Amino acid sequence: MTSHEIDYHIYGEEMQYVEIELDPQEVVIAEAGSFMMMDNGIKMETIFGDGSGEQQGFLGKLMTAGKRVLTGESLFMTAYINQDAGKRKVSFASPYPGKIVPIDLTEYQGKFICQKDSFLCAAKGVSVGIEFSQKLGRGLFGGEGFIMQKIEGDGMAFVHSGGTLARKELQPGEVLKVDTGCIVGFTKDVDYDIEFVGGIKNSIFGGEGLFYATLRGPGIVYIQSLPFSRLADRIIAAAPKAGGSGREEGSLLGGLGRMIDGDNRF
Repeated sequence: MTSHEIDYHIYGEEMQYVEIELDPQEVVIAEAGSFMMMDNGIKMETIFGDGSGEQQGFLGKLMTAGKRVLTGESLFMTAYINQDAGKRKVSFASPYPGKIVPIDLTEYQGKFICQKDSFLCAAKGVSVGIEFSQKLGRGLFGGEGFIMQKIEGDGMAFVHSGGTLARKELQPGEVLKVDTGCIVGFTKDVDYDIEFVGGIKNSIFGGEGLFYATLRGPGIVYIQSLPFSRLADRIIAAAPKAGGSGREEGSLLGGLGRMIDGDNRF
């Protein structure tokens, strides 16, 4: 194996975190902002890209880091190195309610394709790059654009999904139709495309968008029930408008609610 071999345990239900156990000199890489806690003896170090291009020198590191910029991520990631003589643990938390999905790349022929912001952490040696869409419709209307994220190697990686997670194993030729934002990721043999919903009433009044994704087997697909974009839209819709008092449950109830909350404005 070229990747470090790590042990892990996932805790929690709605707001999960993954605890990774590192042997001496083992390393795990993670996105900035996902760190939760770690034992004494683990050193935190900022690195270019994902650390998988070290043998290629500075240019190799720059190339891997540059690919991350295209997916909207930072040039840098954080490496956690166990410098102690014994085993030590480091934990990474979910960014919002959902599930952490462990991906053993040896079971997926060394490659897994996922949405751009789902990667959480991985064993050092795993490459986190970009996957270009070769289909115009998928790139323009797929919700993820022309670029998705690919995770390659022979180690463990962890991705995050929102809400409840569904795992579907598609047989050859079997098709699954999914809301474009609900895709977490899929194996490399799955054919991913975009299809028009069709129908004037569906298009104008359906409220579900004009396109959905079609996933054709064989392969494994992970689907999330609560994409972050959908969660953000609901929060924004419910937030008070600038200079206003927000959405109320009836004028009388709204006024009473403000009085109870200590807000005397009417």
